[in-house]
Amino acid sequence: MDDKVIIAKRVALELQSDNLVNLGIGLPTTVARYLPAGITVHFQSENGIIGMSPVPGTGLEDEFLTDAGGGYIGAIPGAAAFDSCMSFGLVRGGHLDVTVLGGLQVDELGQLANWMVPGKMVPGMGGAMDLVSGARRVIVAMTHTAKGQAKVLKRCTLPLTSIRRIDLLVTELAVIEPTADGLLLREVAPGVSTEQVIAATEASLIVPEHVPEMAIGE
Repeated sequence: MDDKVIIAKRVALELQSDNLVNLGIGLPTTVARYLPAGITVHFQSENGIIGMSPVPGTGLEDEFLTDAGGGYIGAIPGAAAFDSCMSFGLVRGGHLDVTVLGGLQVDELGQLANWMVPGKMVPGMGGAMDLVSGARRVIVAMTHTAKGQAKVLKRCTLPLTSIRRIDLLVTELAVIEPTADGLLLREVAPGVSTEQVIAATEASLIVPEHVPEMAIGE
């Protein structure tokens, strides 16, 4: 199974019915494809919509219906569209149950760096700082390494998105929970050992005596 599919499927299991959820650009947007049966989640995008859905079919793309990254989306019956002021009022006002964001680095303090890409021109930080600061729960979905280099570090070397500690980190190797005592290894992916996770991680991990295998749904 593709690494990013593993991550998206595991993150989807963290969502609950009637949650208001923001999905960040890239890998996080795929989480909506893997919701467990019977779960109804209201997806929000900071460019001004609640009620996102996948595009209903090839050729049915609408240039006026996009997510924050400019990708085409659909809208469920009863979806609401609004301006940026309203959208960021929801974010900054603490009304989002969950935000799922991509990451470039996460460190031992549970801090995230995800808005500056070294050597690349990017349009800016977007809503990431508001989302990390305003959502009730912050889940980071990212690959564990990049080009063989660890992304779970002792300290982030890129500019921080927020000083707030994130709530959960999901990678293709593990589920890690940042706590006041450090990074707790909660689960390992199928076929992955705790030793492999530790070897791919620069940060120190708190490893319980028994670490269960990651559930990834259907």
